[in-house]
Formats: sequence, structure tokens, C-alpha cells
Amino acid sequence: MDKSWIEMPRNTPQYMEGLKTFLDFSFANSSVRGEIVCPCPKCNFNKWQCREIVYEHLIIKPFPKGYTVWLLHGERKGANVTDEIHVMPRENDEVIPANNPMCDMINDAFGYHEYNDDMVDDRETGAESSHNMNDDLGDFFQLMQEGQESLYEGCDKYSKLSFLIKLYHIKCMCRITNKGMSMILELLADAFGHAKIPSSFYEAKKIINKLGVHYTKIDACPNDCMLYFGEDANMDFCKKCKTSRWKAKKKGTSDSGTSNKRKKIPAKVLRYFPLKPRLQRMFMSSKIAEHMRWHASKSTNEDILRHPRDSKAWKTFDLKHPQFASDPRNVRLGLATDGFNPYGNLSTSYSIWPVVLIPYNLPPWMCLKQSSFILSMIIPGKRAPGNDIDVYLQPLIEELKELWSTGIKTFDSYGNEVFDMHAAVLWTISDFPGLGTLSGWNTHTGLACPRCNFDTTPKKLLKGGKFCFMSHRRWLDGRHRFRLARMRFDGTIENRNPPVVVSGYDVLQQVENVNVEFGKEPVLEERAKRQRGVNHAKLDTQQWRKKSIFFELPYWVDNLLHHNLDVMHIEKNVCDNVVFTLLNDSSNKCKDNLKARKDLQLWGIRPDLWPDENGRYLPAIYTLTNANKDIFLKTLKNMTVPDGYSSNISRCIDVKQRKLGGLKSHDSHVLMEQLLPLAMRNTLPKEVCSILVDLCMFFRQLCNKVLRMDELDQLQSRVVLTLCYMEMLFPPSFFTVMIHLIVHLVEDAKLGGPVQYRWMYPIERWN
Repeated sequence: MDKSWIEMPRNTPQYMEGLKTFLDFSFANSSVRGEIVCPCPKCNFNKWQCREIVYEHLIIKPFPKGYTVWLLHGERKGANVTDEIHVMPRENDEVIPANNPMCDMINDAFGYHEYNDDMVDDRETGAESSHNMNDDLGDFFQLMQEGQESLYEGCDKYSKLSFLIKLYHIKCMCRITNKGMSMILELLADAFGHAKIPSSFYEAKKIINKLGVHYTKIDACPNDCMLYFGEDANMDFCKKCKTSRWKAKKKGTSDSGTSNKRKKIPAKVLRYFPLKPRLQRMFMSSKIAEHMRWHASKSTNEDILRHPRDSKAWKTFDLKHPQFASDPRNVRLGLATDGFNPYGNLSTSYSIWPVVLIPYNLPPWMCLKQSSFILSMIIPGKRAPGNDIDVYLQPLIEELKELWSTGIKTFDSYGNEVFDMHAAVLWTISDFPGLGTLSGWNTHTGLACPRCNFDTTPKKLLKGGKFCFMSHRRWLDGRHRFRLARMRFDGTIENRNPPVVVSGYDVLQQVENVNVEFGKEPVLEERAKRQRGVNHAKLDTQQWRKKSIFFELPYWVDNLLHHNLDVMHIEKNVCDNVVFTLLNDSSNKCKDNLKARKDLQLWGIRPDLWPDENGRYLPAIYTLTNANKDIFLKTLKNMTVPDGYSSNISRCIDVKQRKLGGLKSHDSHVLMEQLLPLAMRNTLPKEVCSILVDLCMFFRQLCNKVLRMDELDQLQSRVVLTLCYMEMLFPPSFFTVMIHLIVHLVEDAKLGGPVQYRWMYPIERWN
């Protein structure tokens, strides 16, 4: 059948004659009650119309140029398909009106939207844009049928597709197993035989899966040495450790006596979710496509930070890459990762690492919603990837490089046009050990602070056995009196200036000669080396353990902020240090003990806190007495907050044993910023209470939704002075790296914007 008339102008005789041929064919093969599905851009394959109306629509509006195989109007899909695809409701089927939310959702999923004559033709661009009918046309029409067929005769509320989607939503929310879902569907299909209900979850999932974007399975070496993709896709053994790609067969099984060999099972599989189709899908919805331009709207005040688009890092990125910034639809992303136990049992040794991308183009009320997150990959356990995470990030980095250099043709349903979409990663988000995993900086040494870099002096406590991070006086004014006070601090005079900010080019020079082979040693060999006393962790003594794979991105070296300091975990650790030290708890979280007092004696400072020959020492000014502990804990226990503000903190308090435990990260957030200043008011001396209240107020102001640049400068000066006063009160063991990182949080806020867009709360709740 000649279909060249589709490309011709609508006022030509060839188009008129071809349109009549289409109508004759459609009403002869797919008519239901004298109507067919109208393919015009206005009806968009959603409405049933009579012949006269369809003819009028296709004269006023163009015939879909990509619709050359008339599947929805009775034509077979092609010569290579043996069975005809029936996508039309049968004569005795009830039909739900086509303008229902299911049809809108299907249109958004496949990107079949109305377009005009000014749009780019695929044959001219050499690409297949999402507004044209493509290879997924059969799935689209089948889903349209499922979305329009009523669940049973006379049902006008649920279609077959809407019923399955609602049932699948219940399964996900209530964590029903696949087996349990199959049993439910089997019961429903048996009880309601007249309804169009699949008899198993497998059959139902085959229908629902057509709405989603699929993922790719990439086999990996069990020791994290390499991925089997690209040129190595057909290898059977690891290039480095020679470990087999496949799981070993169970004892007692063999292939003898069977005609077919058993399927090989990979030992480790990376689930990778391609980024390009997921970014394209965001522009298939006209509402989301409109919001993706929000960041380009003019800011009301240049000195106010409300969103990452107001930050220095964002603006500098736009200045250095004007071509990327010229189109507001180009996507700016944040990469977040964290390990979690999928079995919900903290005693189980298992760690899975999802990698999530956050689109920062969206406005504040959409940016951090879980529905906006893009899952990029799931790195399997059982062991955490650690330094070898770069092996698993290779597919994502390759895709990001393509999105930066060439981009991808994307249909913008809001602007009704096709454009070249590009994307870039601005920074990463993780907890502090995760920062070391992503960046390659060793966070377990005396140089653990990535902001200070090598411009610091490690101080290890001889009795405590750990590093302490003090010397906050270097951030004070050069003539401040605290710089000369030796005995009130660490026994030295401080003449240094603040450390110089380390740029991406500085990091490249430092890691230039760092060579590393990815992969972990096999478990059996590792255990044997431990028994022989061999140090198998050779990289633990190196400060830079690798050159991060992110430097393969052309723009990464120019970014001002590479890896964020997570305020959530910093605030949690600071809260634990303060509370458990005040309570003089017997756990390791208390930083005032006999070893800490002996370190004071070795340093020759604060002789009033030194222990005697028998190991006894006087309580410090910050240590609560038993009576004050009772007041402190009862005050916290009796406080009530609105529903949803925090968990029930009173459950974490044992007044009889004078203990506090089981605090979650958000509990520490509420405790630090709201409750702790009230509980300390009548239990601590004024000089201690005022300093700790200043510390609480610092976190409260830092976590504001709106930050002002002039207030941030004042906040930095105040927090440096607060840390110096704390050095005069608490022992050196109190100053872990988490306490020290407080001094860098204000500078990170200037570079990246409000902390709500750069901390781990939404990521951990999503996990």
C-alpha cells in the first residue's frame, strides 16, 4: 500500500486520495460501533471518532508522519511477525473513555505528544526524536488498549491497566513478596472470572514493565577488579586476579547425562540504569519540562542563597562553560551514594551501594523529592566497594562524557521542539567515609581533612591512640590574643594563616604519580595473609589512594566544589561528642576518660585535670553531677514536639540509669538545634553553657532554608571563636575530625548553597 501521501501537503490531491484510502481501510478492519481511533495530533490516538470527524481532523491537522504501520487500525506489524497484534478492543468489550489519566500517563511515558509543522524532521537530523512513532509503537498501542478496556463489563471506574498499577502500588508500599502477589492475583482471577485479571504476578508485570525504562545487567569480577563490558564483555576470567566470571557449581552436580548444558550464573552483577533515556523522559512531561527551566529565572537578590543556582560554584561553572549555560534545559546533576543493609539487620555483614543522581534544574519544592531522584546503578555486596568504586562507575562516566560532548536529541514537550540535551555533574554527596571512597583521599590518618589537605600538622594522642584535630586559632585574626596563649590550648604558639583553598588543578598535581590497581584480594588469600601477619592493606599509609575517575570528565577539574561535607553526619557526631561527654558516659563516645587526662599530662597543659598516681582525677567543669544529670535528662524526656517533627526522643532516655542512647541522625538534629540549649540552661556553669549554646546556634543558622552572604561571614568568625573556646574547655581527645570539619562548613555553603541540597537526609530516607 502506497503511503507516500503522508509526507505531502494537505492541500494536494495525492493527500486527499491517500486519506480516503486510509479511512476505507481503517473502517473495514478496526471499526467499533462505527468509530475508529483518531490519529490526529489533537486526539493523539486517545479518542474514538466517526468517519466525518476523523476526515475533518486530518485535513486541519497533519497526519502523523511516523505512523506508517497502521497497527491501531487493523494492519499487521510487519512481514517478520507471524502473529497479528490485536490492539483493538473486541466487539463485546467495554471501553472506558480515552481521555482518562491512564492514557495521559502512557503518553508521558512514551513521549507521543502533539506537534506542529515547524518541528524538526527526523530524516533531516539523522536522529529518531521521541515525538515520532518509533520501535515501541506496538507496546504503546497495547498499553493504550489496556488503559481503555474496562476491568469487567459495566465497570467505568477501573481499566485493566489502572487496576494493575494500583495493585502494584499496594505491593510496593506494603512490601508484599512476588509469591504473595501471585497468590492474590490467582485468587482474584478465580473469584472474579468475568474480570480481566492476570492469573500471576509474572503476567501482570509483563504489562506494567512496558511503562518503565529498563536497566542493564553488567557482570563484574567478584573481587571488584573489572567489569565485563565493552571490549571485555566476552571474557570468562578476570584480567587481574584470574577469578572466574561464573559461580562455581554446587558439589554433586554435573552436566553428564543431560543434552543441554546448564546456564552459567555470574558471580557478581552490577545493575546499571542508563541515564540518557531517564533524562529524556523528564522532558516528555510538559509540566516537568517547564520546571526544568526554573533555575534560569532571574534571582531576586544576588546576596541571598535559596538554591544551588545562587551559589558561587554554579555561577562559576556557567562562566567557564558559556555554551553549556546558554540552554537552560541542559541538566545539572548531583551524585549521591551510600551503603545500606538490604536485610534490615545491622548485625548482618552485607553492604549494597546505590548511586543516585539529583537534577538541580528543578525548583526547591521539587528538587529533593524522591520522585525526582534518578537511580543510576546498584553496586552489589556483600563487601563494600571501597576504593574500587571507580570500577563500577565506568559506565556512568562514559555516558556523562557523551552527554557533555555530543549530547542527545530530546523532545521538549513544553517548548514543542527537539533539542540537543547536555548534562554535567556539579558535585558528589556522601558521608565522610564515602567522601574518601569517591575522592581517593584517605580519611583515616592525621591528614584526614580534605579541605586542609597537606597544610596541617598531624597530632596523635599517645595514650588515646587516635589523632586529634585542634589548631583552630589559625583562622583567627593575625593579632588575636589567643594565638599567643600556649597553656590554655595545646602548648604552642599559633603563627600560621588559614590553609589555602585546594583547587582541582592542585589535586591533579598531587595524584599525578599515584598508581593503583583496583580489586580486592580473594577472601581465602586475605585470611591467610592475616594469619601470617602480612599487611594486606598497603594503601592505608598513602594519603591519596587513587586518581578519582571523576577527573575523566572534561569539566571536573574546573568545579569549585567536588565532594560535599555532609552536615547531617557531622551534626550527629558533634551531638554525640557533646552529650556523652557531659553525661560522662562509660561508652567510647565519651571523650573524657583516664587516657584523655594522661594525654593532658604528657602535653603539659591544664594541670588541674591531671590524674594522680592511682589513676583518679577530679571531674571537669563540663561534667554533670548526678543531680544535674537527672535535671538534664528529665527536661529532655518531658519535652513534647508536634507530630512528625521528630521521633519520640523520650524513648531514648533512661532516667534511672542516667543514660541516653539510640538516637537517630534526625533526633540529633532536633536535639542539637532546639532541645539541647534548653536542657543545659540550669545544669551547666555559665561559661560552658554559653559556648555550647553558640555551637547549637551555629548549626541552626547554617541549616536555614535561606542564607545571606554577609551573615555567613559573621557566622564563620563566630564559629572559629566558639571552637577556640571549646579547645580551652575540652580535652584534645574531644576534637575528632568531625569537630574540626565544622570550621569548613560555612565556606562550603558559600560555594554550594543551602545545606538542604547537599546533605544525606533525603538519600538515606530514600534508601
